[in-house]
Amino acid sequence: MAAPVYNWAGFYIGLNGGGASSRNCWNLTNSSGGTPPSPLSEGCHDAMGALFGGQIGYRWQMTNLVFGLEARGDWTNLKGSNTGIGTFGGRPFSNQTKIDDIGLFTGQVGYAWNNVLGYVKGGAAVTHDNYSGVSQFENGPFPPGFTFDQATETRWGGALGTGIEYGFAPGWSVAVEYDHLFMGSSSNNLINFMGGFDRTESVKQDVDLGTVRVNYTFNGSMFAK
Repeated sequence: MAAPVYNWAGFYIGLNGGGASSRNCWNLTNSSGGTPPSPLSEGCHDAMGALFGGQIGYRWQMTNLVFGLEARGDWTNLKGSNTGIGTFGGRPFSNQTKIDDIGLFTGQVGYAWNNVLGYVKGGAAVTHDNYSGVSQFENGPFPPGFTFDQATETRWGGALGTGIEYGFAPGWSVAVEYDHLFMGSSSNNLINFMGGFDRTESVKQDVDLGTVRVNYTFNGSMFAK
């Protein structure tokens, strides 16, 4: 009797969940009080939290080699802050970064040992970011935690990742995956709570993702060797 071999080829859809951390380094390049002679470092912080989302893709298999394309989207709640170099009303404040969405569009190359697939992937990444200046202390009518300026952006970058996937039933598989996103630096104009320009910050960002994934491959089956 022929030995069964797991089939990785076909269209698949799945869910993923896990955690992520984003390293964000702020540099002040312009402010309502004037432009510094060179960017002023405001320090770095990690924005950490959970993520949950889904992915769709298609794979081709040639003997043990597996190739694929995938689109993935995740809701996230990555949030972090550190004390800035300036003041709000004469008191220290925090620079806060929040990432609420992440998307990946990647190609994939893997090697299958029957129902175990190891793979690497790479492509484009996108994040939706919110940058804020937040008061740390009571400042007249403004309570601690008051957002006095902010900016939002959709940022594009690159992604590299690796994972290992286990087929536990025809069509069904579970995987663990790590991805690093190279999001580069981007300048953002923060607008104050009265609608006027406050400052420009150049923010350098990298993101690390660790997820568990469950996929279902349509027409996924065992085929005879």
